[in-house]
Amino acid sequence: MKADLHVHSIYSSDGKSTPQQIVEAALAKGFGCVAVTDHNEFRAHLDLANDKRIIVIPAEEVSSAEGHIVALGIDRQIPRDLTIKETIDAIHEAGGIAIAAHPYRWWSGLGEKNVIPEFDGVEAGNGRSVKRDNRRSLALAKSFGPIMTAGSDAHIPAHIGTAYTEVSDDCETWQDVMEEIRSGRVTVHSDNRKVLDTLKYGTKSITQWIFRGCKRM
Repeated sequence: MKADLHVHSIYSSDGKSTPQQIVEAALAKGFGCVAVTDHNEFRAHLDLANDKRIIVIPAEEVSSAEGHIVALGIDRQIPRDLTIKETIDAIHEAGGIAIAAHPYRWWSGLGEKNVIPEFDGVEAGNGRSVKRDNRRSLALAKSFGPIMTAGSDAHIPAHIGTAYTEVSDDCETWQDVMEEIRSGRVTVHSDNRKVLDTLKYGTKSITQWIFRGCKRM
């Protein structure tokens, strides 16, 4: 089963997909599971709670003081702007696992030095990261431990599935998928962002940063 474990909806300030559009796009591409990891928001999975066509992992992409952290399998929203250790502790208290998101990405990545032992794992592939960063992320994930994930980081429906985590077809619930992730019984796949898209991303990120009052998303 293919699972896209990093997707954004309109509950993210930069997301363009409704939760329902995410599900429709994922199903059309043969996916059985998604994690809607909105920036510092936890509402999307509530919108999809009654949709039995696809497995939806309750999740969030949390803005720690040092960079982004993906929280998977949580039961509440995690507050932003905590330290890395405080964010990880909050994720664990909420029953989830803490994944170092796109660690080598300029602007929102944590950087290798901040991938501390308290993390459960590393995002080994991200559809919006460049090839060099994904290569380094995969190497870091393999050296860090058995838990690794991959996700498209899609902000529009068309980009869903550009990176994904493959889990057993026997999974029937999001708890089953989480158990596969925790055990390391997964494989990861990822495309890479092209140069032109990177230039557009850099321009957009700087513009949004200015309009946010020079504050991290």
